[in-house]
Amino acid sequence: MKQRLSRRQFVARSAFATGGLMTVAAFPAAGKIAVGEKLNVGVIGVAHRGGSNLQGVSGENVVALCDVDQGYLQAALEKHKGARTYRDFRELLEHPDLDAVVVSTPDHTHAVATVTAMNKGYHVYVEKPLTRTVSECRRVMETARRMKRVTQIGTQIHAENNYRRVVELIQAGVIGAVKEVHVWVNVTYGGKDLPADRPPVPANLDYELWLGPVAGHFYHPAWIPAAWRNWWAFGGGGLGDFGCHYMDLPFWALGLQTPLTVEVLDGPAVHPHSVPPQLVVRYEFPARGAQPPVALTWYHGGKHPQLVEGALYQQWKSGVLFVGSEGMVISNYGQHALLPEAKFANFTRPPQTIPQSLGHHKEWIAAIKTGGKPLCNFDYSGPLTETVLLGNAAFRVGKKLIWDSARLQATNCPEANAVLQHQYRKGWTL
Repeated sequence: MKQRLSRRQFVARSAFATGGLMTVAAFPAAGKIAVGEKLNVGVIGVAHRGGSNLQGVSGENVVALCDVDQGYLQAALEKHKGARTYRDFRELLEHPDLDAVVVSTPDHTHAVATVTAMNKGYHVYVEKPLTRTVSECRRVMETARRMKRVTQIGTQIHAENNYRRVVELIQAGVIGAVKEVHVWVNVTYGGKDLPADRPPVPANLDYELWLGPVAGHFYHPAWIPAAWRNWWAFGGGGLGDFGCHYMDLPFWALGLQTPLTVEVLDGPAVHPHSVPPQLVVRYEFPARGAQPPVALTWYHGGKHPQLVEGALYQQWKSGVLFVGSEGMVISNYGQHALLPEAKFANFTRPPQTIPQSLGHHKEWIAAIKTGGKPLCNFDYSGPLTETVLLGNAAFRVGKKLIWDSARLQATNCPEANAVLQHQYRKGWTL
């Protein structure tokens, strides 16, 4: 490690050699770090999911830790005693020798941390969903391409064997052409009113930094530390939390991108602050080569498809159902089945063509060192996140959205821009 130039030395020498012009080429590219050499990693957000992600990269050199809660930060430091600590992620990103950054903040600060990190030349792993708004998602994708960074979203189930075997079944044509997919998750968030009391901010918390780009919101334990997904200002409820996990499977298996239309079929009245406890959203995707158009329907909060009733629903409280011309595949995180069972009783599986994963974090780390590309890079996970966020947008505006992905707008609903485009408070930009 001592023989390797620090990031700042590398950038400074590159800038000097080019007369001070800073280009993407001035940053170290993937594959410039020996496979046996450890990365210098900074972690933004070190508790809850952040704690799991910190553990996932702990085999590398964890040199910088950031959290707005001093208690969480101190606990993480006990396990990584040589790391520098920061409350403000912008200060962590000035650390003198970083290679890569893990972003595990709440959704509302994903984009600002991720874009800033990539613009400084760092490879990035970020929790799902990629961002809180569609416009942020597009900016994150564009920045990753421009900076040529190695990226990965935190859909760790993608690395498990069950999803890989389902993808092989679908892509081998075992159930024929798939025109219909149902995705349901037994989770409920939201349906709340803003609290009336105003408790003091705990001494260990830097609440202004936690808010980041969000316009002034009073402090309340109703959203921090763990319940922020209930509120539009910070997250996206059940769809925002689990959409990227469960829709990941049909996106992968069917090669989906962004939808043509998005329509809410069932849901409560729109609350200005709190996310919907239940929701049913229908997405229409175009044909992809020889594959036909697909209708994907999302359900949460106890809602589920009519095709999954009674004993079947008791077995599959959350899941994905592919409806093909020759049968169906049902799956959750850890198991799957072909339906009807009698038809596939003596079924011979197709050969395994998708290799076993190194591990979701390890895929990202290996790609940085070898110049590879993780499966859940931002080119893949960006359209997935965009689709998830469009469902919430359609609900909030109360209209079916006709989506023009190239122009980043709902052509029939200009008022949707209010929820599609990010709006930051003064002092925060992308």
